Amino acid sequence: MNTKVPANGLGHLRIVLSETAYIGPGRADLLDFIAASGSIAAAGKAMGMSYKRAWSLVQALNDGFGAPLVLSSRGGAGQGGAVLTPLGQAVLARYRAMQDMAAAAIADDVAALRSMIADISE
Repeated sequence: MNTKVPANGLGHLRIVLSETAYIGPGRADLLDFIAASGSIAAAGKAMGMSYKRAWSLVQALNDGFGAPLVLSSRGGAGQGGAVLTPLGQAVLARYRAMQDMAAAAIADDVAALRSMIADISE
C-alpha cells in the first residue's frame, strides 16, 4: 500500500459520509486497480496487501454505501472476476474529482508554503 505523502501538497483526502461510508486514497486506489485488473486478488497484490485484506475493504465499501460498488464472481475453473458497478464507478469518479478540486483550491497556498522551505542543498 502506498504510505508516502503525495507531493501535490494535498496530503490524503478522506471523505467521511457516515460511520460506515467513507472513501480515501487507499480505497479509491483499490477500486482503480479492480477496474483495471478485473480481480480483487490482483488489485490487492498490486497494492501489496493480501486477498483477505482487499476483500475486507471491498466488503466495507459495499456495506458502507448500502449497495455494491464492486461485484465479484467466484474463482475456480471459470476464473471468477470483479467489476465496478455503475455506483462504484460514480463514487470513484466523484472522489477523484474532489481530489483534483481540493488540490486546485490550495495550490497557491501550497506554493507559498513551499517557498518557505529552507534550501538545504548547499
